[in-house]
Amino acid sequence: MKKGQESGSTRRMIMTLLKMKGPLTIGALAEELGITEMGVRRHVLQLEQEALAKTKVVRQAMGRPLHVYSLTERAEDHFPKSYHNLALELLRELDHGSGQEAVNVLFEGRRKRMLAQYAPMMENRNLEERVAELSSIQNAGGYMAEWNQEEDGSYVMQEYNCPIRQVATQYRKACHCEQALFEELLGAKVTRTECMAEGGQSCRYAITPRKKDKSPELSV
Repeated sequence: MKKGQESGSTRRMIMTLLKMKGPLTIGALAEELGITEMGVRRHVLQLEQEALAKTKVVRQAMGRPLHVYSLTERAEDHFPKSYHNLALELLRELDHGSGQEAVNVLFEGRRKRMLAQYAPMMENRNLEERVAELSSIQNAGGYMAEWNQEEDGSYVMQEYNCPIRQVATQYRKACHCEQALFEELLGAKVTRTECMAEGGQSCRYAITPRKKDKSPELSV
């Protein structure tokens, strides 16, 4: 194992121990891992600097206070999550119990909530500014979006990641609502030309200005 790989493996094991058995002292971590306390301390210090671990002083009736370490909320992002499985299970239950229309209503409700949340950010902006803002909104949601203007004056927005891909693959209403949301926020015609839920490498949207781009008032 290369030095970098060994370092990463030790760091991962420390995080796993803190997740499963923490809070722990440096000495306890060293004993579990079978390495020196100095080696553990170096890794824990790095985790602290990255806001992945935190320390707490525990005073004892006798002897010196103990420094115990635990993970921060930020560290949770480094462990596997299966939120999409839970979401799919809930949607299937709703579909089975109340039918497809109930699922569609759920997605439509999400679209309306997002429209109400983001519409104020689009006010008094031209189309280019709205496209840039929408790209920023999507990036904040983990979609890895970018945009550019074509020679004919239209725009293209491309998303290289889809956090709801597993859901969208089984429930295409999610994609339809997203496209409708984009059209409402941008006040423009939006056409999806590629979709990850259909096997594409990205989600690509062609955005065509309307005849008069007056930054229309958005109805929520």
